[in-house]
Amino acid sequence: MNIPSELKYTKDHEWVKIADDIATIGITDFAQSELGDIVYVEVETLDETLEADEIFGTVEAVKTVSDLFLPVSGEIIEFNEALEDEPEKVNSDPYGDGWMIKVKCSDLSQIDGLMSADDYKTLIGA
Repeated sequence: MNIPSELKYTKDHEWVKIADDIATIGITDFAQSELGDIVYVEVETLDETLEADEIFGTVEAVKTVSDLFLPVSGEIIEFNEALEDEPEKVNSDPYGDGWMIKVKCSDLSQIDGLMSADDYKTLIGA
C-alpha cells in the first residue's frame, strides 16, 4: 500500500498536497483499491468556494458511487481534465496523474487538522 509521507490525509481517504496556498487533492491508493475499477470522476464545483467537509464531486466505480469530500475550505480552481477521458488514472497513479482538483485554500490552518501518513496508516490498519 502506497502512502507517501509528504502528503496529508483525511478519514474519508482523500490526500492533500500543499504548495503555497494551493492544495492538490485526490483519493488514496487504499480508497482506489477498495472502490475497484474507476469508470467516471465528476466534479461540478469548479470555480465554486466550498467549506471543508463539503462534497466537491463523486467517483464512480463499476459497483458503486462515492462522494468526494473537500479536506480544506477554499475555491476549486482546477479539475484534472485528463480524468474525463481516462478515469482509470485514479487507479493506476492516484498520487500522480490521478489527482482530481486544485483548491486555493482560504484557511491554511486547516492543514494542521489533517492526518499524517502514520496516522492514516493506523486508520486503515496498514
